[in-house]
Amino acid sequence: MISETAAVALATFFATVGPIDVAAMFAALTLNATPRERLIVAIRGTAIATGILLFFAIFGESVLDGLGISLAALRTAGGVLLLLIGIDLVFGRSSGATSATEAEAEEAAAKPDISVFPLATPLIAGPGAMGASILLMADTEGDLLLQGVVIACLLAILALTLLALIAASQLQRVLGVTGTQVIRRVFGILLTALAVQFFFDGISQSNLLASAARVFVPA
Repeated sequence: MISETAAVALATFFATVGPIDVAAMFAALTLNATPRERLIVAIRGTAIATGILLFFAIFGESVLDGLGISLAALRTAGGVLLLLIGIDLVFGRSSGATSATEAEAEEAAAKPDISVFPLATPLIAGPGAMGASILLMADTEGDLLLQGVVIACLLAILALTLLALIAASQLQRVLGVTGTQVIRRVFGILLTALAVQFFFDGISQSNLLASAARVFVPA
């Protein structure tokens, strides 16, 4: 169970945070910065994103409970969101769920400090990563050990993201466009399968199928 939770969390966070995609955008936005400036921005942006995602991981489910949103609804909605992200990754498209939009990128290019926007959010801590944090923590059903595994996996992907930012230029040269797209598509396929499973689990827990059966099947 622990290994399964870790594998799902690592794959999901890698796909939704997208360290390689973030590094590519970071390299483009910091062309004129010195190595020291890039390092400071990378550390600050990753630290802020870490705080955001940890907040959603730890308190997200409580916030949803306060709003009257059930776990079944969260799993169903989260499955749909992750499915859309997975489809974008498989087909090599960019969306606001895992990266900055074109308008956001243009605005960021004029900013002297991009650590908060768009680096911390939405590049690192985007809607997909926030939703995944809540969903994966909720999926542990209160098991403290499994929650610790999910948070550890989140921190591991964020650490990997920081390393990718620091080595953004070299990483871009080594992988190139083809290598980046191959990695995106592989994790996109995995994320799509996980998203469908989350969706099925949500529908199953909602008792919608049982209710429909009672309506359409005579007693």
